[in-house]
Amino acid sequence: MSARIRVYGKEAVFTQGQWDCEDESLQAMLQALADPRAVTDEQEREHALYAAGRLGGLIATAYGWEAAPHPEAEIRMEDFAPARKPERAGWLGFLKKKR
Repeated sequence: MSARIRVYGKEAVFTQGQWDCEDESLQAMLQALADPRAVTDEQEREHALYAAGRLGGLIATAYGWEAAPHPEAEIRMEDFAPARKPERAGWLGFLKKKR
């Protein structure tokens, strides 16, 4: 079984690690996110939910189209700065005056 999503008014289908869509630019964006390891029905649906959420789309369910939740952020501010000093974030943080 395949997973269907709707993004920017266009429908796309994810099956066996590949996206299929009539709109070439949308297909290219989705293919950049594609997970070739998603082979089971549950993995396909999970990946389609992720892709639809990243692009602000809808996913087909048994009850119709539902908005896909935005996925968790992959990079957080805490990854770059100490928890108590967010002002030191970024790649120029070493130039800031230390107190």
